[in-house]
Amino acid sequence: MLRTVTLAALSALTLAACGGSGGSSGGARANVMVAGSSTVYPFATLAAEEFVRANPSFAVPNIQSIGTGGGIERFCQGIGAATPDIATASRRMKPAEFATCAQNGVTDIVEIQVGIDGLAIGQATNATPLNLTNVDIYRALAANPYGQPNTARTWRDVNPALPAIAISAYGPPSTSGTFDAFKELILGKGCEEDPRMRALKDSNKDEYERICHTLRGAPAYVEQGENDNLIIQKLATNVNSVGIFGFSYLDANRDSIRDVPINGVTATRATVGDGTYPGSRPLYIYVKKRHIGVIAGLQEYLATFMRIAAPEGPMTTRGLIALDAAGYAAANQRVTDLPLLTAAELN
Repeated sequence: MLRTVTLAALSALTLAACGGSGGSSGGARANVMVAGSSTVYPFATLAAEEFVRANPSFAVPNIQSIGTGGGIERFCQGIGAATPDIATASRRMKPAEFATCAQNGVTDIVEIQVGIDGLAIGQATNATPLNLTNVDIYRALAANPYGQPNTARTWRDVNPALPAIAISAYGPPSTSGTFDAFKELILGKGCEEDPRMRALKDSNKDEYERICHTLRGAPAYVEQGENDNLIIQKLATNVNSVGIFGFSYLDANRDSIRDVPINGVTATRATVGDGTYPGSRPLYIYVKKRHIGVIAGLQEYLATFMRIAAPEGPMTTRGLIALDAAGYAAANQRVTDLPLLTAAELN
């Protein structure tokens, strides 16, 4: 049976949380609050538009693009109307984040995979074409490739087969799930081509992080905040730079941006969907079960999100790669059953 609490109980929980380190104040809230990934943001806003169209009696949801890390951090601050009902994420919740949630009383998390996206690397269509490997990207953008200071200035410095143009990349900040995915799926894979680095991953995680996942600063790598559209705009005026952003943004801007193949694989719906593209990644939403039945419209918003995330649904026109039939059915069932996420599932 679905466990709910009354609005009065939720308000009491909110007020009680004020006295704790993870608490946040605030009264009752009339609309659904969603915070998190810039990659998931277009899909969450489309769901909000469809939700309001189908449920005009409910208030318009509040959708915030603050990055996966920022959204989960705010989500984990406590239970109550002052905290988001849903965190959107372009990577899975980390065990440490789950532990923080638990410490702050958020012990009723439901995890739902809503689709698939790709971490794309793009460049202007009139730029000198690049075709990169994980190793090329790691050697170009890591602060200390294989433990040595990075002195590379052009792509040819990292690979003689590449053009002699300056290394320049615009990408997400450290709070972004896209940033985390870039470190795990691209930088880390390039670093681990060296057997010493693979061994280091098991023997000294902190040193592995420093060597394999730490990026250079400007002008080689420039953070652009939680706004993938700004990166697209930068590429139009900085022709030989590359940008790092979600596949959906690449797919929506094919007239001005082309993808940079990674390991010889181009970013398409097919390669992202079947996992052959190196940057393929799942997209998630995290829901507070105790807010279901308390925050008006939350259950209906979830149902709307999943309905339009279906194969051939409206979200696919915005760049979402839908789950296959079995995956979608399983995700839809989670919206109905609301099973609680456990720490063991994340380890």
